[in-house]
Amino acid sequence: MAEKRLTYPFFYSMLLYMKKLVLASNNKGKLNEIRAILCGKYDVLSLSDCGVSVDPEETGKTFEENALIKAKAVFDRVHMPVISDDSGLVVYSLDGEPGIYSARYAGDEHSDAANNAKLLKNLEGKTDRNAAFVCCAVYYDEKKTVSAEGRVEGEILFAPEGNGGFGYDPLFFSAELGKSFGVASFDEKNSVSHRARAFKQLSEKL
Repeated sequence: MAEKRLTYPFFYSMLLYMKKLVLASNNKGKLNEIRAILCGKYDVLSLSDCGVSVDPEETGKTFEENALIKAKAVFDRVHMPVISDDSGLVVYSLDGEPGIYSARYAGDEHSDAANNAKLLKNLEGKTDRNAAFVCCAVYYDEKKTVSAEGRVEGEILFAPEGNGGFGYDPLFFSAELGKSFGVASFDEKNSVSHRARAFKQLSEKL
C-alpha cells in the first residue's frame, strides 16, 4: 500500500522552512510593512506571537543605538534571532527634530494626532519644510549584529492628507511618489519608504 502523504498549501509549506525572525515590536502597521518587505524570505513573528512583552527604555543617541537596545532586550527573552528598527522624521529647519523622539514628540502620553499637531505648530513661520524619514534596521543574535539604514526625502505639508499609513504619514509628502504617504497605497509606500529600504538592505547582508 502506497504511503499516504500529508499535503499543505504551498504558502504554508514554505513557512515551515523559512527562517523565523522575531520583530521587536507589536506595532501592527510596522509589522505588516516588514512582513510584506521580507515575504518569501523570512517568517516574521511579533512579540505577541512569542507571548512576551518587552518595552526597554530607549536611551540611545541615534536610531541605530535605540534599535540595538530593543533587539538585545527581546533576544534575552526569546533566544531567537531578532530584527528591530528605530525610525523617525528628521525636519531640517527644526535641527533634526523630532528625530529619535518622533514617537513621543508630544510627550509620554503621545498619539499620532498630538505628534502631528506639535510638528505643525513648530513649523509655523518656517519656509523650509524639507524633511526625511530615516530608518535603521538591526539584526541581532548570539553570533552577529548587522545593521542597515534607509532614507526617503520629502517635505512636510501644511495639513494632513489621506488616512493611510500611521504616524506622520499624512503630513509627509514624498517627492518620489508625488503624494503624501497618507494618500499612497500600501504597495506604493513600501516601494520607496525608509523602512522598506532599510530592511531590504538588511536582508541582503544576512
